[in-house]
Amino acid sequence: MTNRKIREAGLNPVLGYLFGTTACILLTEYVFLKTAFAKYLVILICISFQFKLSEKNRTDFLLLTFGDKINTTIRIFENLIIAVPFIAILTYKSFILEAIALILCSIMFALFSFHASFTFKIPTPFSKKPFEFSTGFRKTFFIFPLAYTLTVVAVYVDNLNLGIFALSLIFLTTLSYYAKPEHEYYVWVYAATPKMFLKNKVLNASKNATLLTAPILITLLTFYTAELELIVVFYLIGHLFLWTIILAKYSAYPGEMNLPEGVVIALSLYFPPLLLAIIPFFYIKSINKLKFLLNDKNQ
Repeated sequence: MTNRKIREAGLNPVLGYLFGTTACILLTEYVFLKTAFAKYLVILICISFQFKLSEKNRTDFLLLTFGDKINTTIRIFENLIIAVPFIAILTYKSFILEAIALILCSIMFALFSFHASFTFKIPTPFSKKPFEFSTGFRKTFFIFPLAYTLTVVAVYVDNLNLGIFALSLIFLTTLSYYAKPEHEYYVWVYAATPKMFLKNKVLNASKNATLLTAPILITLLTFYTAELELIVVFYLIGHLFLWTIILAKYSAYPGEMNLPEGVVIALSLYFPPLLLAIIPFFYIKSINKLKFLLNDKNQ
């Protein structure tokens, strides 16, 4: 499936994996250079991928198809495959204990089911429109208490880097809300031009992201007044990446974001000023993709 997606992007799978590996290495070096808490971010990202493999429909399918014993073996194997690059990163950076802990966690998570038999609706501070934040918040709600706790700890131990990490964690979580394209019907129903559609998407995303990051932002600005410019810069960069992901999503619509978009975004993570060129590029592509579904008058 991965090879097929790479070919659909117009690349040879070997080149696709080479570009992806290079982008991952550059991004890893950048993250470890910028924050002392990069090892925890690596572990968190790995675990978030493994949680996605434990979705109810998926685990039920494996259980019905292969039985309990083989299902457990498959789940352990899947989790370890996901963990391999992250374990390699931690080992290369000499975080041996963290790498061992990740291996044990990967095996442990495969042994337990994370879905329950009852239904519990998690309240959100967002309306159903737009849907991205209301559905995304429910899937990642555990991230927010963690980020807010890290902010309190950052103030307590007087570590601004930890507070910046908590702020970045919120933005990284919100980026995931725009990873998958919705059905074309949910775009077509908007009585708007492509420009208005994208404007509303960006404004709503900015408003909701501001709501989620406000406790962290206010806390950091209150206790680190001397670093006001640095905090505001990270906050604005977070919004720029959010806008980039939204525009990248609709630049590939109705398909999924593929390798070209991923490589461009990865490069911008390594060198954020690239966003000033990438955002207009994705915006123009998005307009051309959406005009076939939306009212394209007065373009």
